[in-house]
Parts: sequence; structure tokens; C-alpha cells
Amino acid sequence: MKAIILKEVGGPENLILADVPVPSIKENEVLVQVKAVAINPVDAFVRRNQAALEMIYALKGNEENIILGWDVAGIVTQVGSTVTRFQVGDEVFGNFNFIGQANAYSEFVAAPEHELVIKPENVSFEEAAGATMAALTAWASVVKLAKVKKGDKVIVYGASGGVGHYAVQIAKHFGAYVVGVASGDNKDFVLGLGADEFFDYKTQAVEDFINDADIVHDAVWVEADVNSTEETHLARSLKTLKDGGILSSIVVYPDQQFIDKAKTERNITVQRVNVTPNDTYLKDMETIAQLLSEGEIKTYTSHVFPLAEMAKAHEIIQTKNAVGKIILVP
Repeated sequence: MKAIILKEVGGPENLILADVPVPSIKENEVLVQVKAVAINPVDAFVRRNQAALEMIYALKGNEENIILGWDVAGIVTQVGSTVTRFQVGDEVFGNFNFIGQANAYSEFVAAPEHELVIKPENVSFEEAAGATMAALTAWASVVKLAKVKKGDKVIVYGASGGVGHYAVQIAKHFGAYVVGVASGDNKDFVLGLGADEFFDYKTQAVEDFINDADIVHDAVWVEADVNSTEETHLARSLKTLKDGGILSSIVVYPDQQFIDKAKTERNITVQRVNVTPNDTYLKDMETIAQLLSEGEIKTYTSHVFPLAEMAKAHEIIQTKNAVGKIILVP
């Protein structure tokens, strides 16, 4: 089968198309013919960072090929001896083996049955693949951590991005008043998702206008600079919250001192959100599938590439300014 392998840690050009064996499945796995793959900023981070490759991909050092990716949608072509949830021909999607090796940049993947769900018939493979890690992250941030409810004021930074565009839709599904923050070029897109208000982060400091938000979903990528004297984006996000609010940090790890100070001084809960395996994964994925089926959330796809053009897709995702989702088709 064809797959994209990582020759070595570095730039997108190190992702090359190759012939590799079709994976064999364990008794609790299914073999999936991949119809669509979604990529995320973490894919590019792992590709160019040895420490991340070792931790997030769980690199052992004896892999014949390093194949990245965790988000797939496809058709079950084989089932393991103990599998009960699926049969050959089922259309499925999911984000699996994260943290670990899912090897999603392939024509076929071996996936644990308990990390996939049935794809709704009225949702395309491309849309389903997009709504895996990104939609799960938005769900974890807005629903599981922040417990959004009707009437809450929710600020979504990065509202036009992969995670952010789901966060806007999920918050609106629960009846929140949503403030979307993104580049001015994406104003119409963000308002079209249902946001009630829009701020262009390039020209407006949201904290100068809002100080009564209940929830802030902060998905801003900021590289650490220990020598910087500028106020961090998380500190600026705190200013937009009312006392007792909730700050979800999607990318940056807030340190314990920051967390404790926010709680002590203003009773604000600060937490870093992730989608590592947990007891509610299947329930969350099934809920996302239902929301997709009902049209309550939709996947916006800005680019669709053939699998062979993975390097081009990575060039876009690593800018951290991609709109919606980038999908690849084997």
C-alpha cells in the first residue's frame, strides 16, 4: 500500500510517498481502508521536533517506517477475532492511538475497535475525518471543562481555525453568546458559523472591550520566550473574564503559579485541555457524530489534497493560520 513516511525529523520535504506493507490487525482491531485523513498543528510539531516525536508518536527506535497522523475516516475491510462493534463494510471514523502510533497517513490502518465510531450516512468521509481530534478538543474545552450553558458569554480565540470553528458551533449549540476572535480576513466566515460578535485580533485588543466573559477558549499558538517582557496571551485572556470564570488553554501550558494566582485572586479556573485517552472518548465521539448528522456542527474544509501532497498540506498547517480543516485523500 501507499503511505507517507517521515525520513527524518525536519521540514515538510521529509514526508515522502512510499510503498509499505498493509498492517496486520490484532484480535481487538479492525483494518480500515482510509478514505480521508485530517491533519492538525500537532502533526507538524511532531514532524519537526525530536522530543515530540519520541513522546507523542511514542517512538521506540526500531520502527521500519515512521508514519504520522491520527485522524481517519474509512471503511472496515477486516475485523479481529474479538471485535463485536463493527463488521466488514461499516463506514467509521475516529482519532485513535493518541498518544501513540496510529500511522494514519496510509491507504490502510489497523485501529482498535473501541476508538472508532460509525460515520453518519449523510456526512462525507472528508467531513468526518476533520471532526476528530479538532472537534474532540473543542468539546473537551467548551463542554467538559467549561460546562457551557445557555446565556454564557464565550470568547473563542482562533475562531477560524480547526479547533476554533468547532468551538464556535458547539457553544452556539448550547445557547451561548459567542465572541469570535480571528484575522479580519475571516470575519464573514466566523460570523457565518454563528458567532454573535467578531474581533480582529490584529487591530483590536479584546480585553479593552470585554471583561465579563464566562468562558474563554484560548487556542493561540505562542512560542515560549523566556526573555520577553510582554504580557502573555493567557494573562490578557484573564482580563476578559468575570470573577469565577473559566479559561481553557488549548496550546500553551499555564504554569502552576499562574493557575493558583488566578484561582486565589479571582476564583478563575485555568486548565490546559487535551484529548489524550479517557473514559468518555467513545461517548464524546458518538455525540460529535450525532451533531454532525443533525447539522448542528459542520466541518469546513479549506483544502483537500491527494495523500501524495502531504508536504504541501504540512506547509499550510505549520503556519498556524489555516482556516478550518485540511484533508488528504489516499
